[in-house]
Amino acid sequence: MTMQSAPNAVAQQTKWVYRFVEGTGDMKDLLGGKGAGLAEMMRAGLPVPPGFTITTGACNQYVAAGPGFMETLFAEVRANLVLLEKEAGKGFGDPQNPLLVSVRSGAKFSMPGMMDTVLNLGLNETTVLGIIAQTGNARFAYDSYRRFIQMFSNVVLGVRGENFERLLHQAKEKQGVTLDTDLTAEVLQELVGTYKRYLQNEHGITFPEDPLEQLRLSIEAVFKSWNNPRAVTYRNHNRIAHDLGTAVNIQAMVFGNMGNDSGTGVAFTRNPSTGERKLYGEFLLNAQGEDVVAGIRTPRPIVEMGDVLPEVYAQFQQIAQKLETHYRDIQDLEFTIEKGRLFMLQTRSGKRTAGAAVKIAVDMANEGIIDKAEAVQRVDPMSLNQLMHTQIDPNAPITRIAKGLPASPGAASGIVTFEADDAERLGKAGIKVVLVRTETCPDDIHGMIHAQGVLTSRGGMTSHAAVVARGMGKPCVAGCESVSVDLPGKTFTVGDVTVKEGDQITINGSTGEVILGLVPMVQPALSDEFRILLGWADQFRTLGVRANADTPEDAAKALEFGAGGIGLCRTEHMFMAQDRLPVVQAMILARNLDDRRKALGKLLPMQRQDFVQLFEMMAGLPVTIRLLDPPLHEFLPSYKDLLIEVTELRIRSNDAARLKERQALLRRVEELHESNPMMGLRGCRLGLMMPEINEMQVQAIIEAAITVSKKGIKVQPEIMIPLVGHVNELKAVKKQLEATAQEVMAHHGAQVEYRFGTMIEIPRAALTADQIAVEADFFSFGTNDLTQMTFGYSRDDAEGKFLQQYLEEKLLPANPFEILDQEGVGQLIQMAAEKGRKVKPDLKLGICGEHGGEPSSIAFAHNIGLTYVSCSPYRVPIARLAAAQAAIATEAVERDR
Repeated sequence: MTMQSAPNAVAQQTKWVYRFVEGTGDMKDLLGGKGAGLAEMMRAGLPVPPGFTITTGACNQYVAAGPGFMETLFAEVRANLVLLEKEAGKGFGDPQNPLLVSVRSGAKFSMPGMMDTVLNLGLNETTVLGIIAQTGNARFAYDSYRRFIQMFSNVVLGVRGENFERLLHQAKEKQGVTLDTDLTAEVLQELVGTYKRYLQNEHGITFPEDPLEQLRLSIEAVFKSWNNPRAVTYRNHNRIAHDLGTAVNIQAMVFGNMGNDSGTGVAFTRNPSTGERKLYGEFLLNAQGEDVVAGIRTPRPIVEMGDVLPEVYAQFQQIAQKLETHYRDIQDLEFTIEKGRLFMLQTRSGKRTAGAAVKIAVDMANEGIIDKAEAVQRVDPMSLNQLMHTQIDPNAPITRIAKGLPASPGAASGIVTFEADDAERLGKAGIKVVLVRTETCPDDIHGMIHAQGVLTSRGGMTSHAAVVARGMGKPCVAGCESVSVDLPGKTFTVGDVTVKEGDQITINGSTGEVILGLVPMVQPALSDEFRILLGWADQFRTLGVRANADTPEDAAKALEFGAGGIGLCRTEHMFMAQDRLPVVQAMILARNLDDRRKALGKLLPMQRQDFVQLFEMMAGLPVTIRLLDPPLHEFLPSYKDLLIEVTELRIRSNDAARLKERQALLRRVEELHESNPMMGLRGCRLGLMMPEINEMQVQAIIEAAITVSKKGIKVQPEIMIPLVGHVNELKAVKKQLEATAQEVMAHHGAQVEYRFGTMIEIPRAALTADQIAVEADFFSFGTNDLTQMTFGYSRDDAEGKFLQQYLEEKLLPANPFEILDQEGVGQLIQMAAEKGRKVKPDLKLGICGEHGGEPSSIAFAHNIGLTYVSCSPYRVPIARLAAAQAAIATEAVERDR
């Protein structure tokens, strides 16, 4: 997925504020997703509290110009505030009839919990009395006031929320109650004073009483939150551009904390975990919105709202269906009920798991809401990785210690860690961890990214942990109330079981189970909808999809996922098997041609059988086999380890034979040592220096093809000569190997079709592709090495030492080893393709590097007319879907012309 940037029109605007009645649903670039949704709901006549939206362009202007811009902006905000006062029939800061507002962020793309919100803004020591006079409910007024102070202090003043939670907890303990709803008006009034004194005494801050100052500071805080660390981390992870900015929505408050005929909730029009066509969500009575999403109280299933507020629930069901029908997609809804009256606060396309996305797309197509092409476009290809997640083996014995809510499907095992920083550090070191928290907050995003899964003791199915984990495709068990988390002690307990940091657990996000220890896993079964959607994708795509496969098991999995052949079989992987490595090493250590041929003679039947199995498995589909590519030292022990072993044998051992053998091996490793082995004696160069290696491999390929074809199975071997930089290299190697192939067929009295081609992975080969095409039947672009050689990067060194900093400082837009550099490497590929096809119009062209499974790189391959891409078996579904989306996009562009 490539990053999308803000349109120029946004940056050039002079109108910074739009009332809800002025906006439309297609103004997401300008108003953000939340603002556009509110505007569209108001246009549809739904019950939406009035308000206005400060545009994303204003945020970008603030970031560019600094606080000085606020004077210009705030004049426009105040003018719109006057109009809002008229709509609401209340006055902002009016002691007798006060208007309170919410200040909410809202970017174009949903970023749940990543930016900031302030509720109940406008309260002070005088307006709180006006609220009491209006409502006759002092408890509600002071509950709203203490919430406002806590939220404003955290978001705007930078004082951590847990400090106020501690004071709230102390007040509940003093009163002998467990729920904040049990605190009286008098206690809450006292708590307001406690909060203010804490700010003054501990932080030297006088809480602002002027509502206009509160509003101005809150707008600035939301602008600043666009670039807070958690928001930046989230955008980096989800490839959202950093120049889009966030809108700010100012909306008249409605209150869900006015008693048991009031409440708040979050719901989806379909189940975002499974895709089931059923209203899904949660609500709380006598609560405000942050209580649901922050996990402060464990909410109730949305269906139970029908028992306690049946008329409101029926109205909500009708509105939910109306919104889904209007937007033709699953909707994520937020609502508040004030004294039995329903208000809609948000509608946006709902985040969903990959499984749910596939089911919803197929179901909506079958329901006639969208067509097949749109269904194919609705699913993010990379999200299909989620469907490859492991599940717990149903036959494995488990020790279940707790059960929470199944917040995000899949299973994960790892050592327990309680801090996001630790999860990040351990995850980066390759250690699998499960992050355990009371509840997660947006500041935990970096730890969640590196954890295998998340377990929380509080929160519900729409809590921060649940929403973010589902978006990442990570398992999550939320609201596991039997788990008591001791963060300072770094333990959690369930009954008489105590789990310490570093202990191993397994979580099952599909069932909500928490299990002691590691548990065997199995691969998930793919749904019928998955197969249907990919079948539709195949109807649209023109780009072939093959798999990189070196074993029959890989090939079987590739076929299961719909591969149209093998685009890369790396024969060196076949040499790494434990029963073969000694033979390979003997071949390398051979001092003369006869000894080397003897070792190769032992490898020949092994290689032949490898290819027989692959040809039989692929049953007539093309199989591209790359001849031995890496330098020979990769098959030998490391020089350092050998040197240590030889030294120890000299000092401590009487085993003369072992010492002699290891010394000989050490000498050979020294002889093979190269300053830069990845650019040394490897690929076609190795074949030219030691042609007997390639000859053995070609003999094995042709003999295997003859064996399989005699069984009535069609065979399409494509023999790939790697690392060609000059046409003369290819010409020389091909001449040798053509002779070998013809000799083998003559010996067996049989003929098989085969092709010789080359891997384009050196820039010079791309530049002279017209010359190389004369000798090649196909090109396969090895984008991993081509990227290394074009950038002059060693991948391991670059990723380990400086590439991450390049990305953070935006010196590069993306990791070029993950996403094809279309401006540089891509131009070489396109040039080579065009040059090659000028010589041979029917030249097969493919990509076999890791980019063959990355959607934007696949779109590039489609756009320049390649024949196929090849990727790992588990990325074949991603490639099929991405190729279809590229074809649909191309057709749409051509249609618009």
